[in-house]
Amino acid sequence: MLFNSVEFAIFLPVVFFLYWFIFQNNLRLQNFLIVLASYVFYGWWDWRFLSLIVFSTIVDYSIGIFLSKEGRSLQRSLLLYSSVVVNLGFLGFFKYYNFFAESFTEAFSFFGRPIDPFTLNIVLPVGISFYTFQTLSYTIDVYRRNLEPTRDIIAFTAFVSFFPQLVAGPIERATNLLPQFYKKRSFEYDKAVDGMRQILWGLFKKIVIADNCAVYANDIFNNYEDYNGSTLLLGAVFFAFQIYGDFSGYSDIAIGTSRLFGFDLMRNFAFPYFSRDIAEFWRRWHISLSTWFRDYLYIPLGGSKGPMQKKVRNIFIIFIVSGFWHGANWTFIIWGALNALYFLPLLLLGKNRSYTDTVAQNRVLPSLKELFQMGLTFGLTIIAWVFFRAESVGIALSYLNAIFSKSLLKSPFPDLALINMGQSVVNLFEVLILFLLVEWLQRSEQHALGFSTLKLQPVFKWIIYYTVIVLCFVMNGSQQDFIYFQF
Repeated sequence: MLFNSVEFAIFLPVVFFLYWFIFQNNLRLQNFLIVLASYVFYGWWDWRFLSLIVFSTIVDYSIGIFLSKEGRSLQRSLLLYSSVVVNLGFLGFFKYYNFFAESFTEAFSFFGRPIDPFTLNIVLPVGISFYTFQTLSYTIDVYRRNLEPTRDIIAFTAFVSFFPQLVAGPIERATNLLPQFYKKRSFEYDKAVDGMRQILWGLFKKIVIADNCAVYANDIFNNYEDYNGSTLLLGAVFFAFQIYGDFSGYSDIAIGTSRLFGFDLMRNFAFPYFSRDIAEFWRRWHISLSTWFRDYLYIPLGGSKGPMQKKVRNIFIIFIVSGFWHGANWTFIIWGALNALYFLPLLLLGKNRSYTDTVAQNRVLPSLKELFQMGLTFGLTIIAWVFFRAESVGIALSYLNAIFSKSLLKSPFPDLALINMGQSVVNLFEVLILFLLVEWLQRSEQHALGFSTLKLQPVFKWIIYYTVIVLCFVMNGSQQDFIYFQF
């Protein structure tokens, strides 16, 4: 079920009404309603894959119980490995089986011994990378004794399947979300209103920004051989805004929806395109995944401790694994490795934590230095996004080669006119400028419609709200699936 669909517009009020008006005084029934609603929400896509969520839930719930009774180190380790093998085994089969089979075949062909690949027509379950990591966080934290294992199967099932963030995050930690299912929740008007504002901004980012940028990005990437360098650069810029609007928009809707039901999810995006270096970008982009890898992979590997060669190794491991998490294609691995290369100079110079504050804090405009830093970081990010978006490494290299050619100096408008995009692109750029302006002014907020620090009269706030709503209707063009559904 898509957040920007008629079905969800009906589903959400029904669940909200039952949750607060029918089951308000019974915490266990509220949690059971969340489980039921979550299974309907997920099963709307393909009910057959609910069995995977149920199986993963039962496995990690049971292992948590066994860990609570087991004090011997070896046995506890075996229980943890059982959870890791089961969860990553399912993820590996559905997401990576064909990738390894094809890569194995290509390796033999390279050495002159061709073999026939044995691949399967495997359907990737929506959100499997997200709920797999979420359940793993529970088992690992119980193993580390950072969290008491739960015996409330309904609360645990609700934690695993919580519908607002089930299929595309944020990837919640059990230490944050699970305890919220134990506590009686009361309706908070201010929290709900702020949740609605965040939902509205998330819908704007998805419908107006991401879906409209997708039309142009898809056409340009799919026909890259026909266009000059400046047009290809535009395509890469459009994809940068598409993936940001798409993924952060989903996170905003998920977080806002959760607040309607009395839950607080972790922040997943913090205006990343205003970052002054790559290290800051990764502290602001997909925060739930970045911190997951930091706590469960990077730090156990040694993190930033030890000799420099070990630090460099750990950085490359975490970025390459992050790339591989996104998809079974060499393009994602190169995308991760490229970001590691971007990060490397900051690590070697000890400047990877230079910017932990908000850019141009307490100022309206950035300095020239900050403007240059943000532009450079955005430019490097766009180059990496080309690998992320391209169908193959060869296409990505050809695309970049065409961008950095003499045709970059040509105007893109002859190309855009041929595909009837010229004036539409101008209109979209106007909306993107307005979008960036609002996000810049609100960069200290949790989301762009927060208005806790930027004091505006109510009439101006309502003008902004209605403008956003009107744009969602006026620019509601070709509906696109959320990009991260494929991960």
